[in-house]
Amino acid sequence: MIGMSFVLRMEADMYCDWCGRFSQMPEKMWQRFEPLLPRYRRSPKGGRPRVNLRGVANGIFYLLRTGCQWKALPPQFGSSSTAHRYFQEWSRRRVFQRFWKKCLQTYDARRGIAWRWQALDGSITKAPLGGEKNRQKPHRSR
Repeated sequence: MIGMSFVLRMEADMYCDWCGRFSQMPEKMWQRFEPLLPRYRRSPKGGRPRVNLRGVANGIFYLLRTGCQWKALPPQFGSSSTAHRYFQEWSRRRVFQRFWKKCLQTYDARRGIAWRWQALDGSITKAPLGGEKNRQKPHRSR
């Protein structure tokens, strides 16, 4: 998919520390992503201040990029439960869908996308160990 290469290019530009591990998204990517986030107001009752949304976004993109589990999110990105809660909220509010659309529009303006011709590929395979049997055994013998 042509539009995917733009996002993958942005992903390739994500900053890494000296060990090659992901540390944060590039500034240009954050500048595109931040305006799509909901505006949070301080509660009139007071309470705990909001976490740094860029840190949360870095954690979410790290997880999406590496495929790690939420509980395995490195501590540099903050609490995994906080990141998961924001991920669920932003997903409900279609933040990631709007970000994807914005990236596709940018790529289309720069390089062009052949919108009339697109291809989708995928595969489904059996689990290596077969998993648990969820059906009842037949009543008759074979």
